[in-house]
Amino acid sequence: MSDTATTRDETVGAPGAEPGAPGEEPGTATTEEAAPKKGMSRKARVRLLVIVGLALLVAIAFGVRYLVDTSNYVTTDNAQVDGNQISINAPASGTLQDWKGQVGAQLRENGQVGRIQMQGAYVQPQMPVRAPAAGTVAVDNGVPGTFVTAGTQLAVAYDAQGVFVTARVDETEVDEVRVGAPVKLDVDAFPDADLTGHVSEIQTGSAGVFSAFPQSNSSGNFQKVTQVIPVRVTFDDTQGLALAPGMNVTVKIHRP
Repeated sequence: MSDTATTRDETVGAPGAEPGAPGEEPGTATTEEAAPKKGMSRKARVRLLVIVGLALLVAIAFGVRYLVDTSNYVTTDNAQVDGNQISINAPASGTLQDWKGQVGAQLRENGQVGRIQMQGAYVQPQMPVRAPAAGTVAVDNGVPGTFVTAGTQLAVAYDAQGVFVTARVDETEVDEVRVGAPVKLDVDAFPDADLTGHVSEIQTGSAGVFSAFPQSNSSGNFQKVTQVIPVRVTFDDTQGLALAPGMNVTVKIHRP
């Protein structure tokens, strides 16, 4: 009888003991259960929420600004400073001498820029090269001592006081542009300058029609693309800035 009781006690275990793995002492927790769960601290959560909130505010601000600009302006960055070209050409064939048409040179109307040394028994030995109008040289093609033919373009100048902006507006928005409309101008070369102007001319054809190589479609593979209409913008005041043809400009034209 006593042998049977002893065997039962060894099998069941002591009263109140928790069942566990073989060899494990009753009431002892495993290492995995004892390790505390690590989570994001309250301070870290607050910091994350602040960052997300600021990002949302910035996105909303940009969205509101975009909507305001879209509703109030016709905007394009396909625009450059432009001007009326003054072409200085060789009046005759011969050797170019005494050339003074370097880039940046200030030209006077009918002022001498160089001379052509001609060859032949019955020709005037020298002929002056003159500027047809006052301006600043922007392109210099003249090389002293070289032979040039009559009509060769030796230089291109612009009237610094007569520069303007040529803006290319999508054909889908050009009906919102009016002659005389005020314009905001942001010249990339002068980011701090607050320049304004007004629309002085709207061309009656797309830029592609008046290009040197107008596009034409002679095959059946036609792909429709949005055309742009050149719009001329005159500066209200250049503020004495050295505006040069070719400088990039962002144009914002007030809608009517």
